[in-house]
Amino acid sequence: MSTVVFDGAAHRGLEALYREHNGWLHGWLRQRLSNSADAADLAQDTFIRVMLARTASTLNEPRHYLATIARGLVIDLYRRRSLETAYLEALTLQPERHAPSAEVRAAIIDTLMAIDRMLDGLGPRTRAIFLAVQLDGLSYERAAERVGVSVSTVRKHLARALMHCLLIEDA
Repeated sequence: MSTVVFDGAAHRGLEALYREHNGWLHGWLRQRLSNSADAADLAQDTFIRVMLARTASTLNEPRHYLATIARGLVIDLYRRRSLETAYLEALTLQPERHAPSAEVRAAIIDTLMAIDRMLDGLGPRTRAIFLAVQLDGLSYERAAERVGVSVSTVRKHLARALMHCLLIEDA
């Protein structure tokens, strides 16, 4: 894990931003989540993002900026919970002796979240082609028929999807 070093002005800017807006942000999140603990966690995560972006001292509209970051974190929270629920429902269909440990379940959920983020970054057609080839195992020709495009278009969209995956992995 890397250490973030701040100069005095950046530290004071972040401290002032936190002092002035943390209560407001926590209340804003609590209204949307109906859960004070989740709101507190996401408020802290929001300020961590601001700290890592080093933008605290340059904000013209801090509440708008904080709310934008927090909205994304709320979406991530709901996505994660939705994936966890779907995964746990799928686990109930498995015999108990095949149930993974808590650590394996957490790793699987993290992997599913990464896949979800990757797929979310693809356009609808690119996502449909990528899933048809990678998940359904269709040939390029069958994927082209399913989506109603040419084989060269399938190749182009797959190249775009694979490049997207590589860029996300590097990030």
